[in-house]
Amino acid sequence: MLWKHAPLPAADVEEFSRRAGVTRVLAELLLRGGVSAPAAPDFLQPALAKLQDPFLLPNVEIASARLGRAIAEREEVVVLGDYDVDGVSSTALLVTVLRRFGLNPRYVVPRRSEDGYGLSRSAIDRALEGGRPGLFIALDCGTNSHEEAAYLRGLGVDVLVIDHHRSTERTLEDGLLINPHVHGGLAMADTSVLHLCTVGLVFKLCHGLLKRLRADNHPVAFRIKLRDQLDLVALGTIADLVPLQGENRILARNGLRILEATERPGLRALMDVAGVRPGNGLTPTDISFRLGPRINASGRLADASLSVDLLLSEDAGFCAATARQLDAFNRERQEIERAITDEAERSIEGEFSGHAGVVLFSESWHPGVVGVVAGRVTRKYNRPCVVLGKEGELAKGSGRSVDGINLVELLAACADDLESWGGHPMAVGVALSRGKVDVFRRRFADAVRARAGGAPGEATIEIAAWLTPEQVTDRLVEELDSLHPFGQGNPEPVFGVRGVVLRQSAEVFKEQHFRFRFEDGRGRPLHGVAWKLADRLPPVGQPIDLAVELKWNHYNGRRLLQLGLVDWRPARRDT
Repeated sequence: MLWKHAPLPAADVEEFSRRAGVTRVLAELLLRGGVSAPAAPDFLQPALAKLQDPFLLPNVEIASARLGRAIAEREEVVVLGDYDVDGVSSTALLVTVLRRFGLNPRYVVPRRSEDGYGLSRSAIDRALEGGRPGLFIALDCGTNSHEEAAYLRGLGVDVLVIDHHRSTERTLEDGLLINPHVHGGLAMADTSVLHLCTVGLVFKLCHGLLKRLRADNHPVAFRIKLRDQLDLVALGTIADLVPLQGENRILARNGLRILEATERPGLRALMDVAGVRPGNGLTPTDISFRLGPRINASGRLADASLSVDLLLSEDAGFCAATARQLDAFNRERQEIERAITDEAERSIEGEFSGHAGVVLFSESWHPGVVGVVAGRVTRKYNRPCVVLGKEGELAKGSGRSVDGINLVELLAACADDLESWGGHPMAVGVALSRGKVDVFRRRFADAVRARAGGAPGEATIEIAAWLTPEQVTDRLVEELDSLHPFGQGNPEPVFGVRGVVLRQSAEVFKEQHFRFRFEDGRGRPLHGVAWKLADRLPPVGQPIDLAVELKWNHYNGRRLLQLGLVDWRPARRDT
């Protein structure tokens, strides 16, 4: 890996530290993140009171009025949500709030193998089997579903679409659309709402609904504390890899606290089977690698409505059984993924080794799990990757990107070869005729090369700050806690530590990982762990530089400082 560090002027760091009342290390991190000294207090303490008026978001006022009418007239409502974590949490949030107002909305989740992606005709017909509703609400899909919305309107059904995916066509005409990417001219001081995923947009709509009904003195509206629903908002926001800045940061930071103490039996059961210990403090990693994959697994291999059932249920026995079922689906998904990942890596290192952007396809690959494979190979080889499996006559799958390369722009350049596509800059879904895979592969690689100025180079590590071993303290890690949650748009800082000498060999465990320890200049021991780096053990007795993340390790009721090794190199004098 290539280590990069751009020193900041010492005077600027000192001035920021003085004005914001933070340490110099924290000042340097905030400066690098683009936070100004006056904005630092709001960034470090992201309060719900700083959320903007939901009615400033286009169509929220009209949509909240339509929901208010549905509540007043006790209309039949159908909610269709996508099968990923954002869609599942959006569905659970909206259904929960509408139930509090006395409605009993039916909900349906597309079945990947039968309905395909999004607001498909088959998913709609299945949703209408229970009767024709007055209002049909599509979540996390539908922005480009012109024919499907027209079909519903032709049946006399009102259509509301809440989505955050980019539009590839004209604006939806036969329905009411809440999508900040489609409507320009936002009347909001903080345009971070552009990065809200669907569950964040549903939260804004529910906020607008409560404001409207409270103004009308609706008794139920005063009894609902929307803050209590932030566990679902954090779940979808973090899992969907949207930038954790502005309103997303407020929702995710506060939502993690609500999630830690959630009273939903389904989430408690899911945490239990996933090995998440709320008492240790929840982090985005718990969602990204433990809770999220289990919620996604049912949609990838079976029916994602099972995950919605889990989030909505009050039956502890059902929740325990369902969480175990999702855990079993997840283990099955992991086995399938491992096999596909091995094949994908052999292809990238073989026939596609020189491609700037990679498109991989096999008729034997399960299209429901290739998104995770795309993420793995993208990170490992530092280049945009699309991984496709066979579904009927189509090649369907997902793409993931690297910083600085927008997948939406890449696919727009290849759009005439695709049957359908959509998503956001870092993650997309793609479907095309199997006969066009080779053409798409060439055009995709060319598009990446044009935007990257050639093949993506060596993976890089951005060193946020250089520390001495003596500066690696509990107090520093406590300061870093104020920067949480880390994720897209707010990456976890990687620190450089120079001239470390290991006095004893690293301890390998589970054949893939190793533990290590060293001492600072005062003889204080520091402990670290390196995941999946056992093939690169550091030398003993020779000075090395470390690139590390600083974390808490919770063990036997104790909280211990731990260095997470990202990379090491022979010690250098330069940065």
